[in-house]
Amino acid sequence: QLQASGGGLVQAGGSLRLSCAASGFTLHDVAIGWFRQAPGKEREGVGCITSGGGTTYYADSVKGRFTMSRDNGKNTVYLQMNNLKPEDSAVYYCAKDSVCGTNWYNPGGFSGWDQGTLVTVSS
Repeated sequence: QLQASGGGLVQAGGSLRLSCAASGFTLHDVAIGWFRQAPGKEREGVGCITSGGGTTYYADSVKGRFTMSRDNGKNTVYLQMNNLKPEDSAVYYCAKDSVCGTNWYNPGGFSGWDQGTLVTVSS
């Protein structure tokens, strides 16, 4: 399935790169969504990258700071997070769908959820 990794503790303004690795299937064939969930809050969409990698979608809260990319040779999708803010602290998950639909930010259409990786941004 999918496994997100790369989380950690970082100061505000810092950067982290999360990885989403697949096993048992080819990531290139699916769209990958990144989601996050902070304590006491609902899971929210961060971004979605299409199967070909040519199109990306981002939540307004992360636009201009987060960037998704693919490395098909490594069967991995990345989420580069720059200029991190304390409000970015959450468990980050990756999941798959056939496409980045109109409602890509809704986690209900995605599958392959893993345990997630914790990102903590200190002020």
